[in-house]
Amino acid sequence: MIRERSNHLNDRDANTFEDVSQIYQAFDVDIAAYRGEAACSKGCAYCCTDAGRIDITTMEGLIISDAIGRMPRPRQNQIKKALARDMKKCETGKPSACAFLQKNSACMIYPARPFACRRVYSLHVCTRDKPPQLHRQVMQRAQETVTALQRLDHNGYSGHLSYILHMLEAPRFRKTYLAGESKPEEVMAFGKSHGIVINKMVV
Repeated sequence: MIRERSNHLNDRDANTFEDVSQIYQAFDVDIAAYRGEAACSKGCAYCCTDAGRIDITTMEGLIISDAIGRMPRPRQNQIKKALARDMKKCETGKPSACAFLQKNSACMIYPARPFACRRVYSLHVCTRDKPPQLHRQVMQRAQETVTALQRLDHNGYSGHLSYILHMLEAPRFRKTYLAGESKPEEVMAFGKSHGIVINKMVV
C-alpha cells in the first residue's frame, strides 16, 4: 500500500489511491523474475540524476502532494525550493536531478514514488555512456501500466513531475480536478508550453 490514509482525504481520493497502489503491485508481480537480474544496488541514484524526465499523472501528483503535506514544515519548504529549481532547469532544457533526491542518494518520498521511478532498473551498472537497459518484455508491460494509470486518472493529465505538482498548487486547477471535472482550457497555455498530456485523449 502506498501509505496510510490521511484524515483530510475524502473517500473517492482514498479509494483511487488504493487503485493506484494495486496497479503498481500488479506490475511488480509481473516483472519480479526479470528484476532479479538487475545490477542496481542501494545507493545508486543514476536514474534520479541522469536518466531524463520523470513523468507522472495528476493522481500520482496528488499522492506525492499528500506525502509532502505530512512532512515537517522546514522539509516542505526545502522541497518547494527544489521543485522550483527543477522546473526552471527543465524549462530551459538543462539536466536536473530529482527534487526529492537527498545527499545520501535516498528518496524523500520512496513509499509514494511514482511509476516512472518504480519501473526503472538496469541490467548493467549505468554511466552516461551506458544508460539503463531493461528487458523488452518489461518495457512493454511498463507501457501497459502507464496506460492503466492514465485510464484511472481519466479527468487528469500527465507530464514532468515538477510541472504536475505546480499545476496542483493552483487552487482553481486543484478544485476542478478534485471535483472530478476536466477543463483543459484552464491549463491550455501552460500545457502546450510544457508538454502536458490530457489523459483521456491518449487512452
